[in-house]
Amino acid sequence: MIIEPRPPLLRRLPAGVWVGAFWTTVVVFRFFTRADEKRLLFDYHGNVEDMPLVVTAVVTTLVAFLLVRLPLAAVAVALAGGVYALGMWGVPETAPVQFLIAEAVVAYCVVTRSRPVSTIATAMPLALLAGLFCWGAVNGYPVNPYAYAGLAATVLIAWLIGNTVRQSRTHAEALRGRAAEQAVTAERLRIARELHDMVAHSIGIIAIQAGMGSRVMDTQPAETRKALDAIEATSRETLAGLRRMLGALRQGEGESVPLEVAPGLDELDRLVEKTAGAGVRVALTRSGEVRALPPEVDLAAFRIVQEAVTNVVKHSGTRDCHVTVEYGAEQLAVTVVDLGAGASAHPAGTGYGLAGMRERVALLHGEFDAGPRRGGGFRVAARLPVPHPAEAPEKPETAALEVGP
Repeated sequence: MIIEPRPPLLRRLPAGVWVGAFWTTVVVFRFFTRADEKRLLFDYHGNVEDMPLVVTAVVTTLVAFLLVRLPLAAVAVALAGGVYALGMWGVPETAPVQFLIAEAVVAYCVVTRSRPVSTIATAMPLALLAGLFCWGAVNGYPVNPYAYAGLAATVLIAWLIGNTVRQSRTHAEALRGRAAEQAVTAERLRIARELHDMVAHSIGIIAIQAGMGSRVMDTQPAETRKALDAIEATSRETLAGLRRMLGALRQGEGESVPLEVAPGLDELDRLVEKTAGAGVRVALTRSGEVRALPPEVDLAAFRIVQEAVTNVVKHSGTRDCHVTVEYGAEQLAVTVVDLGAGASAHPAGTGYGLAGMRERVALLHGEFDAGPRRGGGFRVAARLPVPHPAEAPEKPETAALEVGP
């Protein structure tokens, strides 16, 4: 069961509560610092610290309460406060303050709301300015067209700021979505490669052993028993590997995952024995200074040899195969050669073995080559760069270790 963490206190309470608490604190403080505060606040005498302060407190508190759920109502409240402030004599700066609050709400609507809502929010202050200008002109009040034009320009600037922020958020979300899709695709490819390399080899060995056992069941019971023992051992080993992989996939975030030693070139001797049981003799040659390799290089080299030998067992029709592992100073060279049916031994489009090997080598920035030999048979060769111990190798996300409980 997933338990959602509780949001912080600032998120649990509406913003209007905090704004109202702020203004309440200001008023209480003024009650202790100025005599006759109640009469001064409501009996307006042209002081900006009296009635205009109350109007600003009421407008900002209501806007904070309505901003999230009813943003258009918040714009209307701010504009109403501006119209009310116009009737206050002696304090001309109060009305523009309320109008700026309305513009801030307009920018918020453009960022967080749909196009129709943001369009209506932008049109409301523009319509109010047009109405006030026409009303003043008709009734003979002095109107300054430059002042009204400047206020209208600030509304458009608020819209532009909100639209820019909206586009930046949309672009960032698109980038995050694309990165998430690429991560999911890479993880799916990694799991597919691991399953293919783990299962395809074992199933090929099991199929060959089962066919051999069925052919000699009546004439050679001992050979049949050996084939059944090989099938049992291979099946148990494959099942254990699948359980390790599924256990790693089921680990929740934040849980510890004990690591197991991933298969590497040290397992080649066991691979040779299993392949010999399937009827294919593998000659293994190691050259150079045998040493410990980075886990991703060791795993990739083993999987390449395993898949190439599996193809020999399943497709080549030969009884012999030669595997060469060359440890160089800066690279590891792996070659698998058979004298089987050549190009027909690895028909194109029948599986993902060669494609998986090529992807593993590409992730490690190596070189890969596979194809029929001139004298017959098939050759798979890979060169993997080996970083120096002092360097921190860049570990590709798709060449992860097998882990399990």
